[in-house]
Amino acid sequence: MGGFIAVLIGANLIGPVADSIYNARYGAQKDGNVTNVTGAAATILQLSVLFFALGVMTSGVALAISGLKSAGLV
Repeated sequence: MGGFIAVLIGANLIGPVADSIYNARYGAQKDGNVTNVTGAAATILQLSVLFFALGVMTSGVALAISGLKSAGLV
């Protein structure tokens, strides 16, 4: 149950996280000019959404596996 809740909350937060990353990368500029984030920092910043999604997924899987172990199924 806890793994399901963690994945549900994490999946609902991916959108706001992606929006925040976009605002950090491009700022509030209407013309789409890139802000001061360039090079490797820009690449890692854009990958932050992927890292967040992987973290949500692994936490859900870990909680599910621990629940299965406590039930004696794994």
